[in-house]
Amino acid sequence: MQPRRSGWRERDPMTTPTPHRTHEVANQAPDRVDLNEFTTNAALVENVARFDAAWAFDELSAIGEHVGTASFQRDAVLANVREPVLRAFDRHGNRVDEVDYDDSYHRVIGAAVAAGAHTSAWADPKPGANVARAAAFMLFAQVEAGHACPISMTHAAVPALRRQPELAAEWMPRLLSRAYDPRLAQGKPGALFGMAMTEKQGGSDVRANTTRAVAAGDAWRITGHKWFCSAPMSDAFLVLAQTDAGIGCFLVPRVLGDGSRNVFRIQRLKDKLGNRSNASSEVEFDATVGYAVGEPGRGIRTIIDMVARTRLDCVLGSAAGMRQAVAEAAWHVCHRAAFGRTLIDQPLMRNVVADLALESEAATALALRLARAHDEDASDAEVAYRRLATAVAKYWICKRGPGHAYEALECLGGNGYTEDYPLARRYREQPVMAVWEGSGNVIALDILRVIGREQDAVAAVRDELASAAPTDRRLAELLRSIDTRLAAASGKDPDEVAFDARRLTEDLALALQAAVLLTGAPDAVADAFCAARLGQDRGALYGTLPAGTKAASILSRV
Repeated sequence: MQPRRSGWRERDPMTTPTPHRTHEVANQAPDRVDLNEFTTNAALVENVARFDAAWAFDELSAIGEHVGTASFQRDAVLANVREPVLRAFDRHGNRVDEVDYDDSYHRVIGAAVAAGAHTSAWADPKPGANVARAAAFMLFAQVEAGHACPISMTHAAVPALRRQPELAAEWMPRLLSRAYDPRLAQGKPGALFGMAMTEKQGGSDVRANTTRAVAAGDAWRITGHKWFCSAPMSDAFLVLAQTDAGIGCFLVPRVLGDGSRNVFRIQRLKDKLGNRSNASSEVEFDATVGYAVGEPGRGIRTIIDMVARTRLDCVLGSAAGMRQAVAEAAWHVCHRAAFGRTLIDQPLMRNVVADLALESEAATALALRLARAHDEDASDAEVAYRRLATAVAKYWICKRGPGHAYEALECLGGNGYTEDYPLARRYREQPVMAVWEGSGNVIALDILRVIGREQDAVAAVRDELASAAPTDRRLAELLRSIDTRLAAASGKDPDEVAFDARRLTEDLALALQAAVLLTGAPDAVADAFCAARLGQDRGALYGTLPAGTKAASILSRV
């Protein structure tokens, strides 16, 4: 018996829609994965060797292979889209003040710790140790930047801790360990450090801090707040607080010796532009236990040892971001065609990408030059050089980062503006290096103080520039201009000198970059940099390299 089909008609197979494709996907660059990020980075490889760390090639190659994998890059994405979450209380209402991270974040930072990107230079000090450590740090930060904050602070805490032998004896073995355990627990083999300096009312003016420390036997009790406390799940922090003798520096552990939690009240996590995988917080102390580090009342001097190292890491992080940006841009334009030619064969695109590559090379070379000056065998002249040159590089390279990331992003067109590609994240990430550890004006004024008070630092930087100046007239002319400006500053009103501080800093930075390229980079790179950055007809934006630039030689390196 046939079913009743009221109002039903048999479909005509000739008119029934069938699934079909509207188009084939073509002319899209493949994913840039499974490349060795160390061996494919000519500038990094050459400068690691140049600054006495060729002995680290095998380990750096292994890191480069790891961070280039699709799985590591996937973790970098997940760590930023599955952001840290504050858990102030447990389900019973007990205060726990913990931050929960996605497992992807723990895999990223665990790999960086295992590779010694935090403290390998302290664990095995030798010529080039800081260069090898810097390269490892850059390789991880190139792909995922947020985790680099606690990695950097842990590295930078070592010289401050050395001022307090009993604390160093307790904490140094854990800082030098390559074991990572994310729990807040006593007895862990490894530890990470953070810092808490600034407060609402003062910001960079830490002398305006109101947090107070009161002696309590062998320890101190600290009460107050901190406006920015990065990586709050670190095992310990260096904290500034007022004492009767002036501002002191204190080590504040999250977990006390008996296994109980120290008072460390996380008020909220910052909602940041970038650096999303890394939690930054506001915290309150209420009779929190701390231990004095360094001389009483000399806390700023003590923590400056830490700040000097983290400023270098800001340079390294910015340079790492530039490498990611130019590598992604070059990859795209080599695989994408428009108007009848592959993009890389378009003359104007070649100008843009070559210009981006020059910026990346100059940042990488100066960063590793500075890292070498931080090694244990550094001479007095090298120590003097790094006091001025680190601040100069921190100002300039970190400020160049956001514009560089944007220009690279534009090379990808609309794709670059989407979150499916890494350059939108990189564009948001780059400004933090310029803001953290001293924004532009703070750094420029610090440079003026060094110039005014430490003539050995000025002489060391000038000697470096003078040794390279005879090889290029443009650098020689810039050095003469710098000398004139420095000489004139000695007779000017301090406010007038301060007004010009950024221009002087910029000139010093460009001169230092030119010098390091002229004495070690291929001729095509050094000449193009001097023409584009020091020449009279230099442009304001990327893609304005002058005629005659050997773009093919520059592009072959990226």
